[in-house]
This record gives sequence, C-alpha cells and structure tokens, in this order.
Amino acid sequence: MPRRASNLQHHDKSPLDPRAEVLLAALIKEHLVTGEAVGSRVLSDRFSHGYGWSPATIRNVMGNLEEAGFVDQPHTSAGRVPTDKGYRYYVDNMLGEARLSRGDLKAIDHLFAAHDIDATSSPDRLMETASHVLSALSQNVGIVVSPSLAENRLKHIEFVQLPDKRILVVLVSVSGIIHNKVIRVADEFSQDELDHTASYLNVEFHGKSLATIRAEIVELMKEEKALYDRLLQNAVLLCERSLAGEETTGEVYVDGASNILTKPDFDDIERMRDLFKMFEEKSRLIKILNECVHDAATYPGDVHVTIGREHLASSMRDCALITAPYRVGSNESMGTLGVVGPMRIEYARIMAMVNYMARLIEQRLGAQAAR
Repeated sequence: MPRRASNLQHHDKSPLDPRAEVLLAALIKEHLVTGEAVGSRVLSDRFSHGYGWSPATIRNVMGNLEEAGFVDQPHTSAGRVPTDKGYRYYVDNMLGEARLSRGDLKAIDHLFAAHDIDATSSPDRLMETASHVLSALSQNVGIVVSPSLAENRLKHIEFVQLPDKRILVVLVSVSGIIHNKVIRVADEFSQDELDHTASYLNVEFHGKSLATIRAEIVELMKEEKALYDRLLQNAVLLCERSLAGEETTGEVYVDGASNILTKPDFDDIERMRDLFKMFEEKSRLIKILNECVHDAATYPGDVHVTIGREHLASSMRDCALITAPYRVGSNESMGTLGVVGPMRIEYARIMAMVNYMARLIEQRLGAQAAR
C-alpha cells in the first residue's frame, strides 16, 4: 500500500533564494513546535556559526520575507510567525516525500483493531472509524464523506411504499454502502408496481450507477416500442426522484470537533462559532470538501492542502484543510476524507496520514465490492 503523500498545487512559481528558503523553513519548524513567534535571535543562534551568517544578515532576510508576505510580525517587539503564504510555500517547495512513521502505522492498526474493524465490517462502520482515527492521531478534526448516491454502482435497490405519496428508497452499492432516502411522488404507486420496478432495475442494471441507469432508460424510451411502457416510465421517475439533490452529497462522518477548543491558535470566538456551525451543517462541509476533490480530480490519490485565506468559506480562514479523494471500484465512485486544524499543523505527517487512510479505505471497500 502506498505511503507517499504528494501535493501538486504549486501556487507560487517564483522560488525564494536559498538563504531565505532555509530561514523560512527553520522559522516554520520552530513555530510548529512552540506556537510562539520566532525572534531573529533564535535563528541567529542556529545559523550564525555553521552558516557564517551575521545577525544583521538574518534580520535583513527576515525583513524581506515579511515584506513579501511570507511571515508576519504580530507585535512590534515580538518575533515573526508564518502567514498562509509562508505555509503554502513550505508545503509546495520544501516538504519532499512525506512518509508515515512506524509509530503512526502501528497506531492506525491498533485503533482499527480496538473498534473491531476487519475485512467483514460494514462500509459505514469503516468510514466512521476512519474519521475517529484521523481525529485521534492528528488531534484535530477528522472527516470522511462517502461517495454520492448518484455515483454509487447498484448492487440492489428496493422501493417501499409509505403514506402521503412518499417512497423509501433503499440502495445497496456494490461496495456495500447502504443509502436510505425518502422521496415524494405526485402519483400513487402500489407496492406491487414498486417491487416490479425494483426487480427490473436489479436485473437489467446491476453494477451501473443511478445516473447511468437513468440516462440509459431515457434512451430506451426514445425508441417507439418503449414510448408508452409504464414500467420504464416508473423506473425513470423513481431514479430521477432518488437522484434529486444527490449529485454532490454522501454520508458525512465528523470526529473530534471539540479538539478545536484546545488549540490556542483559534482566538476569534465568532469565527470558532462559525466553524462549529459548519461542522454541524453537513451540506456546507461537503461543498467545501468537494471543491478540494474537484481541484485534485486530475490527480486521483494525491493530497490536497488548502490554507488560510485560500478558503472560500470565511469560517475556515484560520484553518488548514488536508484532504484526499478515495475511489470505490474501477473509476466513477469517489469519496473524500481529510483533517481540519489550525494553519499551525504538522503538514508532512498529516498529509502522509490522510493519503494512507484514503488508500486503506479504497483497499477495504474494493475488497468488499469484489466479494
């Protein structure tokens, strides 16, 4: 299983000179550990002997980095902290290949074993546990989104008649993910008609996605002989209703939102309130994650990092979001997982963790789909 995490979003094409790069990396590493602003003296102590750089030179370079927007000085007397632009440069140009440590690999195995997750576990339990593992290991917020109903390939579908012209749609995908959705229809359907339609879909369209099924039935209905076929009309209607609003949504598993409260980096109460609200509003969360997946779709399996003001949502402006898509089966069905935390986050470690967990879910769901 791959342990490599790469990131292909090079936002800043102009490289810093080697000296500025070394000092920016040192400042970021120091700040990641301490959480404090880093003074020029700390860097002077480290670099004036081995590198022969004078304190004045180091102060100069730090001033240039600040002017270029890579670091910021929170108070006049204090040292400097990285900005989102500084972190972006660090992620894109200085991290190299990120690998999970043996300790993290052992911890992942241990946490899965503690939750009794094995090859026979249901996909929803697998994804719920994966969000917990991401949260526990990163000490941030772990999120897993299952593939959308529209993309899931059909293993079995049932329609159950409910009162008030409502129908319960139960769809089991080939990877074992179960979707339940209540739809509303204009006409009454008998349970017999619903069973007949479900049976037709299960026999004729096994292994295809709802979106594909709908398109193929519409094509069938264009043929003269099928024009007035009640069964096909029912199938199209029920597929359409089942798909309404489903193009971008899947189940969402969020774990560790309270970890945000322990981070000194979040001192804006209003923004924190917005952040918690977003974790509760699953549709907003999915929208944000889908934007990341959409951007990274050309590179399936690669880790996507969004930092600070790169976020469209204002509630995320103090955050780093590290995500990776995972695919179920051969191609079309795609979910997402990731970690949300402050910009002061262990980028290399969490990128490797997110990548590893995406591949792990792929492998587990793929094995279930093959059974």
